[in-house]
Amino acid sequence: MGSSSGEEEGTNKWVPPSQRPELADVVPVGQDDGPCPVVSISYRDDFREVMDYFRALYSAGERSPRALHFTAEAIHFNPGNYTVWHFRRLVLEALDTDLLQEMNFVDQIAESNPKNYQVWHHKRWLAEKLGPDAANSEHEFTRKMLAIDAKNYHAWSHRQWVLQALGGWESELQYCNQLLEEDVFNNSAWNQRYLVITSSPLLGGLVAMRDSEVDYTVEAIMANPRNESPWRYLKGLYKGDNYLPVADRRISDVCLKVLKDDSTCIFALSLLVDLLRMGLQPSDELKGTIESMENCDPETSHVDLATAVCSILQKCDPLRISYWSWYRTTLS
Repeated sequence: MGSSSGEEEGTNKWVPPSQRPELADVVPVGQDDGPCPVVSISYRDDFREVMDYFRALYSAGERSPRALHFTAEAIHFNPGNYTVWHFRRLVLEALDTDLLQEMNFVDQIAESNPKNYQVWHHKRWLAEKLGPDAANSEHEFTRKMLAIDAKNYHAWSHRQWVLQALGGWESELQYCNQLLEEDVFNNSAWNQRYLVITSSPLLGGLVAMRDSEVDYTVEAIMANPRNESPWRYLKGLYKGDNYLPVADRRISDVCLKVLKDDSTCIFALSLLVDLLRMGLQPSDELKGTIESMENCDPETSHVDLATAVCSILQKCDPLRISYWSWYRTTLS
């Protein structure tokens, strides 16, 4: 028997292993649940028989085409059985099987089981064996899976591994742009964008990309101020130097613009209080906006302004009222 992707879904009627002449020499090994199983599982007869024969081949350490076939049958019954996947890899290596053909097989399984850890682990093993030549096809496959579910953690994790291990950075930022145009609330796409600008060998790193990325992010914030993802992304652009955003007027300006229209925007307020704590010298316009929100003394210092913003946050963000109460104590 071969190991083609179609072997498991053949057009012929399924024949129980006990009735297959080529398996006449195999003595099936039943599952041992011990003398007194707490909960005895009622397996289907076809599943039980396939697994009994699989256990026989596995116990014998057989590396043969029929052993490979049985792993495929067992996987179709239970795609999450890690022992079966592990044994399949051992047999694939022993038989020096065509790994591109195997990738086609596992892709079919993944399409029906998009969040199965064992399937994605097997794909990574194959991609690692195939090397950089597999990068394009793996990126295309994850695109396909993410088009179905944009938050599929397994697909994102695999895509990131392929980028870092096998390459394919050339169009990744454009892909992030596309995803965010489709859904600016896609936090997974924002996370991927950050990986690209900080890790791509083609873009020069975070420092080189910061200026243009700030403009991009500010635009996204102004379009949807209540979207948390770009606010967090904006903070991430200054990772490693928390005082740079104080000097960049675009950061305080976006807070001011948002608060003028929405004085209860938690994300703008929390970023603003961080800036004030780090020494931001507020403009008269910003002072006036805060004072009008909290009835502050016009001569209040920037530290007092930060305290005022904390007071506002305690009202706007009641779920974290204790946190903002504590934060106020750190302002001095």
